Amino acid sequence: MNLTESHSPPHRLSRFYLLGLLIIFTAVWFSNLEYRKLVRPDEGRYAEIGREMALSDDWITPRLNGLKYFEKPPLQYWATAAAFRLFGDSHWGARWWPATTTFASVLLMFWTGRRLYGEETGLAAAAALGGCTGFIINSHLNTLDAGLAAFLTIALLGFLLAQHSGATPKENRNWMLVVWAALALAVLSKGLIGVVLPGAVLTLYLLIERDWSLLTRLHLGKGLALFLLIAAPWFIVVSLVNDEFARFFFIYEHFDRFLTKGHRREGAWYYFIPILLFGIMPWLPFITVRLRNGWRRHGEPGMLQPLRLLLIWAGFIFLFFSVSRSKLPSYILPVFPALALFAAVEMQRMKPEMLSRWAWGLAAAGGGLLIMVLVAGEPMARAFSKDTAPFAIIRDYIPWIQASAFSFTIGAIVAAGLFRRYARSTGIVALALGSLTAGILAMDGHDTQSRLSSTYHIVREIEAAQGPLDRSLPFYSIQMHDQTLPFYLKRPVTLVQYTDEFALGLNAEPEKGIAQVEDWKPYWIALERGYALMNPANYDRFTAEGLPMRVLARDPRRVIVSRQ
Repeated sequence: MNLTESHSPPHRLSRFYLLGLLIIFTAVWFSNLEYRKLVRPDEGRYAEIGREMALSDDWITPRLNGLKYFEKPPLQYWATAAAFRLFGDSHWGARWWPATTTFASVLLMFWTGRRLYGEETGLAAAAALGGCTGFIINSHLNTLDAGLAAFLTIALLGFLLAQHSGATPKENRNWMLVVWAALALAVLSKGLIGVVLPGAVLTLYLLIERDWSLLTRLHLGKGLALFLLIAAPWFIVVSLVNDEFARFFFIYEHFDRFLTKGHRREGAWYYFIPILLFGIMPWLPFITVRLRNGWRRHGEPGMLQPLRLLLIWAGFIFLFFSVSRSKLPSYILPVFPALALFAAVEMQRMKPEMLSRWAWGLAAAGGGLLIMVLVAGEPMARAFSKDTAPFAIIRDYIPWIQASAFSFTIGAIVAAGLFRRYARSTGIVALALGSLTAGILAMDGHDTQSRLSSTYHIVREIEAAQGPLDRSLPFYSIQMHDQTLPFYLKRPVTLVQYTDEFALGLNAEPEKGIAQVEDWKPYWIALERGYALMNPANYDRFTAEGLPMRVLARDPRRVIVSRQ
C-alpha cells in the first residue's frame, strides 16, 4: 500500500539517524521509573501483589495484603514478582512491565507503518504513539491498563500486517498467530475484555465492509489452539485450587463491573470526551481535519481498509466504555495507538503548509498555558489547597508544570519551522519529543505531591528516627487503607473496619481482619507493643478517649502510632 496523496517524495532514512532517535527515545522513556514514589491506589496495589507473590512462591493464587485477590489475572503480577526476585524490591521493578510492553508496541508501530506505507510513515507512526500524551502518562504508571493496551495494540498491528494485500500466505499465517498470542496475553493481563473488544471491532468491520472472505484468513483452528494453550492453564488451575474464583472473577469482575455501579467508578456519558481530547495531544488537529478522508475506501473491493478499521477500533472502544457503569481514565488507553497510526498516515498526506499552521496553533496553545501558569500558578494552587492537601505542597508542582508547558511549546515551534522547510519526518519527531519530554516532566513533578499520595515519606521518616519497624509486631490499619503502605513496610497490615476490595479475601479468611473499631480497642489496650495507621480525625478521637498511643510520624492524611 503506497500513499497516493503525499506532497513530498519518500526517501530512505539514515540508519544512524534512526539509531540515534531510538537511543534518545529509550533513555527518555525509561528515565523516571525509579525516581517517582509509588502512588495509591493502583501502583501500591500491584507492586504489593507482586512482592507477596515473590516471597510466597505461590504463582497461582494472587494475594494483596495477605488476602486472596482475584480481581484480575496474574500476567503482570508474574512479571513484577520475577523482577523483584531477580533485582529486589524497587520502583523500577514495580513499573518495568507496563513501561516495557508499551515501549515494545511503539517499536512494532514503526515496523507496521513502514511495512504498510513506507519508512517515513513508520517513523511518524512510532513518533505519534511515543509522543501521545495519554499513552505516555499511562505507560509510566504501574497499572494493568498499560499492559492490556500494549497487547491489544500488538494484536491490532499484527492483524494489519497479516491481512494487507501484499502479505504472502506464510506472512498471513505467522502474523495471525502473533495476533492470537497477543489476545491470549491480553486476557491474562486483564480478563475477557482482551477478546471482547477486538472481537466486537472485527464483527463491526465485517458488517460494514461485507468482506466475508476475511474469515478464511483468520486461521481460527491454529489460532484458537494457541490462544487456549497460553490463556487457559492458569484459569483452570486457579479454579481448582480456589472454589470462589470463577463466580467472583467472571460474574462480579466482568458483568457486574460493566452493568452496575458496585465499583463506585461511575461517570457521566461525556466522562471520556475530555480525556480523549487531552490524551491524543498533540495529534488531535491532524486527526480531526482528516477523519472524512480516512473513512474513504481505497483500493480494489475486498482489500483491507486499514484506516477505516482504525477508526472503528477507536470509536467502538470509546463508546463501549462510555456506556459502561464503571469508568476510569485509563480504560480508553487502547484507543490512542489506533489514532496515532491514523494521524501518522494522514500527516504524510497533508501539505507542509497546513502541517506548519497546525503546529503553530499547538505552540500558541502551549505558550498560552505557560503564561497562565506563570501568572496564575500560585492563586490556582491556593484554590486547590485544603487541610489534606496543604498549599506548601501543592505549589511545589508549579515549576514542573511550567517546564512541561515550555517543553511542549518549544517542540511545537521547532516542528512548525521544520514543516515549513518540508522536513516532514523531522518535524513530526520534534513535535513528538516535545510532547514526550513534557509528559515525563509532568509526571516527575507529580512526585512533589507524593507525601499526599504515598506512604513512602512517612515510613522513611520513622525508619530514619528509630530504625525499621518490627515486622513481628501487629500493625493495624483503622477504617482506612493506603495501598502503598504494605509495600513500603514490607509486610501486610490488619484491616480494622475496612472492607472495600478485600471483601472476598476477608470472607475467605475472616481471622485476618477485625470487623469493628470497638472490637479492636481491647486488642490495642492489651498489647505491649504494636503499631497502627489512622487518619487525623480518628487519632484525635482516640486521644480524647484516652487510648494509649505515641505518635511516630504524621502527614496531612495519615498518622502512624505505636503502643509502647
